[in-house]
Amino acid sequence: MSRKAFVAGVGMIPFKKPGTSETYDVMGEIAIRDALADAGLDYKAIQQAYAGYVYGDSTCGQKALYRVGMTGIPVINVNNNCATGSSALWLARQAVESGAVDCALAVGFEFMQPGALTSNWKDRAPALERAHALTNDLVGHPEIPTAIRQFAGAGKSHMSKYGTKLETFARIRAKASEHAARNPLAVFRNVVSTEDVMNAPMLWEGVITRLMACPPTCGGAAAIVVSEAFARKHGLRTDVLIAGQSLATDLPSTYEARDMIRVVGFDITRNAAQQAYEQAGVGPEDIDVIELHDCFAQNELLTYEGLGLCKEGEGERLVMDGDNTYGGKWVTNPSGGLLSKGHPLGATGLAQCYELTHQLRGTAGDRQVKDAKIALQHNLGLGGAGVVTIYKKAV
Repeated sequence: MSRKAFVAGVGMIPFKKPGTSETYDVMGEIAIRDALADAGLDYKAIQQAYAGYVYGDSTCGQKALYRVGMTGIPVINVNNNCATGSSALWLARQAVESGAVDCALAVGFEFMQPGALTSNWKDRAPALERAHALTNDLVGHPEIPTAIRQFAGAGKSHMSKYGTKLETFARIRAKASEHAARNPLAVFRNVVSTEDVMNAPMLWEGVITRLMACPPTCGGAAAIVVSEAFARKHGLRTDVLIAGQSLATDLPSTYEARDMIRVVGFDITRNAAQQAYEQAGVGPEDIDVIELHDCFAQNELLTYEGLGLCKEGEGERLVMDGDNTYGGKWVTNPSGGLLSKGHPLGATGLAQCYELTHQLRGTAGDRQVKDAKIALQHNLGLGGAGVVTIYKKAV
């Protein structure tokens, strides 16, 4: 794949709590129209479309896209759990870089229900059956929702191995709220302190409080990916280059290590990050701004280590040194992340793309990271899939 792929346009709607949003097709439509307007492009120019969502019937993507236009193009529906949005982006980028098309659209949306994630299929074994069984074995507490047991269980493992304090995860959540206060598209914009997070109701005594978990959210986001030749022909911008991108899945270590840190995708993250760094010709030290998958505050700390920002066991030091926010080595989740911006599963990866595109353009407003030139996106779905994308500001 010798051709370059550029992000020519992005769109995103404000994320909302379940029960307060538009329907999924309307959310998708608005995000697409916003991306087209941002690019200065007519929908008829789109040659392929990838639509990401988790909870919906098989051709929801077509329903959303048909609201914008019916041009007969291929529409591919994508479901890769919480990494769905970035998986759609991965496919769009791959189509452009391979020369299959010159202009591809990735859109993600989710119309979520309140409460913990659950399967809608009760008459068959879940895709995460093996992970659930290992979680039951290693963690127990069947009275607690599974996702909490998995990610909080991974945080508990980190606390046991390295002496990480619960307050450190609270600091991460407080940081997320400070960033989200600057983001008009975030679902939660109220600032909470470390003490507020620690004093929130316990979901698992001594392991996680309610504020350390991201909320179910509805929303939509989209991105248009183009080749350099197409951009020049149509007068589109080429200032955000997808310099490296990797989609990785589980290794045997996910289960064989019998460690909750591995169960929740640590090795997926590390593997995808290493491949993306190599493709882009950069290392962790070169990154300026990061949007990562903080579905739980615990997972943000684990991801620091998986991305190579620090060694395993040193995530707490990174937090205490302030190297995860403005003025530190990296600004992580300037959007507020999943914890405060929200997590509509199919839209999350493309919302991360939206944020980082504006960061590299220098149009992120009060959230702007000074002189941002290289950005990293991390999006994770258990079961499993992880996408790491590295963007460069092109000159």
